[in-house]
Amino acid sequence: MTVRGRSTRKATRVHDGRRAAPVQLVEETPWRWRIDRAGDMRVPGIVFASRQLLPTVAADQSLQQVVNVATLPGIVRASYAMPDVHWGYGFPIGGVAATDVADNGAVSPGGVGFDISCGVRLLVTPLDRAELGPRLAALMDQLELLIPKGMGKGAVWEPAGDAELRRVLTEGARYAVERGHGTARDLERCEDEGVLAGADPDAVSERAKLRGLHQIGSLGSGNHFLEVQVVDRVYDENVAVAFGLHPGQVCVMIHSGSRGLGHQVCSDHVGRMEAAMGRYGIHVPDRQLACVPVRSPEGEAYLAAMAAAANYGRANRQLLGEAARRAFARAVGTDRLEMLYDVSHNLAKLETHQVGGRPCLLCVHRKGATRALPPGHPDLPPALGPVGQPVLVPGSMGTASHVLAGDPGGEAFHSTCHGAGRLVSRTVARHRVSGSALRRQLARAGVEVRAGSDRGLAEEAPTSYKDVDAVVETVELAGLARRVARLVPVGVIKG
Repeated sequence: MTVRGRSTRKATRVHDGRRAAPVQLVEETPWRWRIDRAGDMRVPGIVFASRQLLPTVAADQSLQQVVNVATLPGIVRASYAMPDVHWGYGFPIGGVAATDVADNGAVSPGGVGFDISCGVRLLVTPLDRAELGPRLAALMDQLELLIPKGMGKGAVWEPAGDAELRRVLTEGARYAVERGHGTARDLERCEDEGVLAGADPDAVSERAKLRGLHQIGSLGSGNHFLEVQVVDRVYDENVAVAFGLHPGQVCVMIHSGSRGLGHQVCSDHVGRMEAAMGRYGIHVPDRQLACVPVRSPEGEAYLAAMAAAANYGRANRQLLGEAARRAFARAVGTDRLEMLYDVSHNLAKLETHQVGGRPCLLCVHRKGATRALPPGHPDLPPALGPVGQPVLVPGSMGTASHVLAGDPGGEAFHSTCHGAGRLVSRTVARHRVSGSALRRQLARAGVEVRAGSDRGLAEEAPTSYKDVDAVVETVELAGLARRVARLVPVGVIKG
């Protein structure tokens, strides 16, 4: 086979832990690998990864999940895996797949995940590192005071009953702004202007609503965080200027999602789809891939509930951003935190893409993968149209994060990576380092940490993740997105 002018015949055989049959990878380029169709696969698998990143992919079951996803009804082009790919529920985390709605294409909650609309928001300030330095500890104290974190209840704002929660579920960040939590410019810089259409609160169970009622404006636990960061490198000056970024600038990155409400929505609809698949003659190799046609009562109910959870997640980040502004005002004397962008990385969206030379309405699943719209795309706000969508890629705690821009190539339905990607489980991570030791290590590196528990810190140790610099380099080489700037943390709030 010839790819980009060179013939490649190398193959790597990777054994899945549950099956005797190996998954065979064919190297097309140093950053792109192919899994040829076999068995029930309807399309090939495509894995974007360097050799440096592949051994981690091979160690878990994510490659087998790429194969499994390729069997979904109506899937087109390929089952894709990003460089941060690792084992997930049904789909690999870092997986992208699109199904043709007109060809009985399926929707699968496993292709979205439990934390629906988990995503990242980046706010930029007029401060530089030297200005912030003397006031950093005071700022972190204020952030710790104002940002609810950890499992369970605790929120910036609680709706006054079911009627107000319904407005959050249907109007997302827009309703938060209407209530005084933010500005119109915030919405201009949100994916879908902060509201995912098609939401129906009646498709969300009462249990899910109850779980969400007391958590709007909270980080949660796990890998969710708020970081105070500094731009330490610019790769593309022209795009950085358009994004409002410059070296030494202080920024705030927020990573959170739809909390318990989104988790419950996923659980509810996985069960319904598993019970319904037989009626549609659907058989999948893994029960975690439970799916139904998009145009079925169960499929439409899931998409309506998922959109409601997505709107909850967007309102959640909007409120967290406002809390960060208040903390800066108290500790630093300015609340000028301007939104660069807010984008989700756990969604299934109905989008039109070219397939076989014709426009097709597709259900694009991005599970641990970020939309990366190219310059000129009609969904971009006018100010970003000439340069493309900001893509926000957080690293592991204490390491760099990246801002990228959508690339005109966009092979994987204009999708790219969402982070560094885990190397080991949280259980293994806890046995490798103690939270207190990690806290001291970060302090020596000049990073102020405020965390709910040492256990939570240990689970998110930097050594538990892939090298985010290598991940984004592979993304750029593969033509999925372009590097714009690198940011390093100076303060971390963890659940």
